[in-house]
Amino acid sequence: MTAAGFVFGWAYWLLLAVALQRLVELWRAQRNTRRLLARGGREVGREHYPLIVALHAAWLLTLALMTAPDPPVHWGLIGLFALLQVLRIWVLTTLGDYWTTRIITIDDAPLRRQGPYRFLRHPNYVVVALEIPLLALILDLPVVALVFGLLNLLVLWMRIRIENQALAARRVANGMIG
Repeated sequence: MTAAGFVFGWAYWLLLAVALQRLVELWRAQRNTRRLLARGGREVGREHYPLIVALHAAWLLTLALMTAPDPPVHWGLIGLFALLQVLRIWVLTTLGDYWTTRIITIDDAPLRRQGPYRFLRHPNYVVVALEIPLLALILDLPVVALVFGLLNLLVLWMRIRIENQALAARRVANGMIG
């Protein structure tokens, strides 16, 4: 489809789908955050949250500005990205009303040990760490994959340290080591 010489190819449809997914997730996260805070939860690590939002917005904007409308199709990478979305949904459904984009903790709430949390402490961060560079590679943007992949790892390193500190007391209370 063209409008004033602009071609809206498959790459833009994919980016639109990812952007809409993120907007729906932000809406759900805000709803869950309000509910958790109303139940006595407290937010930790608030200072780094704008950095996360800025990184994700810059990543999507960069992809939109730099991609060709119809880059070469890498079916293996697209399949891997689709698998990551299944894992993302598994994380979201496992956490249910506890899933949020912020770090909200309720002292007496049990930690999840089901779903992907049986295998990993932070499965959502694994998904995000993989999908940020992967989507750029799908769009044939390896430099963007490297830059945003590394920036995201730096932000996740900060966030995981903060989250682990916030959850340490709950891990002890739940009989989990470390």
